[in-house]
Amino acid sequence: MTMDWDKLRIFHAVAEAGSFTHAGDVLSLSQSAVSRQISALEEALAVPLFHRHARGLILTEQGEAMNRTVREVFAKLALTEALLTESKERPAGKLKITTTTEFGNAWLMPRLSRFLATYPDVSVTLLLEDGDLDLGMREADVAIRMHAPRQPDLVQRHLLDIHLPVCASEAYLAARGTPVSPDDLDGHALISFGNYRPPVPQINWLAQLGRGNGPARPALIEVNSLVAMRDAVEAGLGIASLPHYLVADRPGIKRILTNVESPKIEAYFVYPEELRTSKRVAVFRDFLLAELQADRTEG
Repeated sequence: MTMDWDKLRIFHAVAEAGSFTHAGDVLSLSQSAVSRQISALEEALAVPLFHRHARGLILTEQGEAMNRTVREVFAKLALTEALLTESKERPAGKLKITTTTEFGNAWLMPRLSRFLATYPDVSVTLLLEDGDLDLGMREADVAIRMHAPRQPDLVQRHLLDIHLPVCASEAYLAARGTPVSPDDLDGHALISFGNYRPPVPQINWLAQLGRGNGPARPALIEVNSLVAMRDAVEAGLGIASLPHYLVADRPGIKRILTNVESPKIEAYFVYPEELRTSKRVAVFRDFLLAELQADRTEG
């Protein structure tokens, strides 16, 4: 037989309510109309679904089996309806994003136009701060951080590994020569990050390379900006270790000491647990992953 969904809906309401009258109240039907629909279903199935008695209705064994199946079906239908309804809704509203100054300026900012064009109902606030804003206190909605989150109540997604290659300009190498081992760095000018709060861990590792526990090499120049370090390298002032995304499109900057393993920084997309179901957060996360995949494909 072909199942009548309307009769199944009425059967489920009766099974849950325990009486024709209560089910009728839920369905806005009369008690007699509900009773007729159940009798018609029992006749079509050729099995009794309820024991009828003065105090109400009790499911028969066949009725219990039917109700278990119907309950699962209607639950799945309700979930599917919710998901379909949600998928029709365009992400909208404000999204407050925080990340480090250089990553925000050099990598994220040039790509934001594509995100905003795809999701015009989302407005972005970008907070560039080398320290960690408190997501739990809603100083920002989401963060791109250069370390795993330290707060246990934050959702995290690994985004990428940032490498710190050793770099110098062609002009500098032509004038000073190309170091081929860590010991060769002793005769070269180093450019270091000079702030007490560096934007990425181990940014000044080059000063200690090959020195063991000995004193670090002095820097020719210290600046408190990774972009300024990159510009100093490009101007031929010296050698520096820089995040790979800062030098990817700079043909005048050459990577040297490629046989030396540089530190790796793990970047994470982080947001509070209560935003797990936010469509704005989800589409921005997916956008970041797609952009990073495109970078790897082009690279």
